Amino acid sequence: MGAQLRVYKRRIQAVTATKKITKAMEMIAASRIVKAQRRVAASMPYATELTRAVTAVATGSTTKHPLTTEVEAPTRAAVLLITSDRGLAGGYSSNAIKAAERLRERLAAEGKEVDTYLVGRKGVAYYNFRERKVAESWTGFTDSPSYGDAKNIAAPLIEAIQTETAEGGVDELHIVFTEFVSMMTQNPVENRMLPLSLDEVADESSKKGEILPLFDFEPSAEDVLDALLPRYVESRIYNALLQAAASEHAARRRAMKSATDNAGDLIKSLSRLANAARQAEITQEISEIVGGASALADATAGSDK
Repeated sequence: MGAQLRVYKRRIQAVTATKKITKAMEMIAASRIVKAQRRVAASMPYATELTRAVTAVATGSTTKHPLTTEVEAPTRAAVLLITSDRGLAGGYSSNAIKAAERLRERLAAEGKEVDTYLVGRKGVAYYNFRERKVAESWTGFTDSPSYGDAKNIAAPLIEAIQTETAEGGVDELHIVFTEFVSMMTQNPVENRMLPLSLDEVADESSKKGEILPLFDFEPSAEDVLDALLPRYVESRIYNALLQAAASEHAARRRAMKSATDNAGDLIKSLSRLANAARQAEITQEISEIVGGASALADATAGSDK
């Protein structure tokens, strides 16, 4: 019984130490969510107004441009997948990867060849393990991305969309990331960044009662679109990185809270087992003492006779 009690005590100590770690990680993630939310909110007005400006320019001109003009028979597409660098965030990265796989299958069914671009070590590990080709990857900043990171990611994507498909370019640019809805809800989404769907933007603006502004183009609408193209892609990627970071912190907080609660339940269960083992040990010792006393009394009574 004594050996069993020691085993229970060691397990309780180990689970208690794990509980302290998961509780600390939960508190760290909770503190980072607020900052990430503020950064998402701060990036939204710029991205929204830039999209409206691009839509207004494209609507008011007949210029063919990669930013707004769809290819009649697209054959190649680029997919940017945003995952995390670290684990312990529940199904955050796996859900984003599954969304990217569904998009990949849909594009392949449409007869399009897919070039994959990855952000985050989890996505890189997934593709490397399956020996899949990756056009380019970036790691090391998913929990706190900067605008410079978005520019580095956008550069090869912009170059690909501006290059002819016969020379290795792409006709479409898609992005898959996790949208931050609330502390409890984060949804993996896939959006087509380029070419920009003017009808969808116009419908969204009409629903909100907004009127697109009218612009005079100087020197030309094509030059304006050329100037807006990198800024539009960078802003969309930056906003997606920020939303993914907020979603990652929220998912990690939820996962660590669940782990902490489970550790507490396990400690209670082990404590009950340890108490039962200790009680059994005490009962056995009392039985041995009583039995010894009875045997000694019987031996004394026999010698007196």
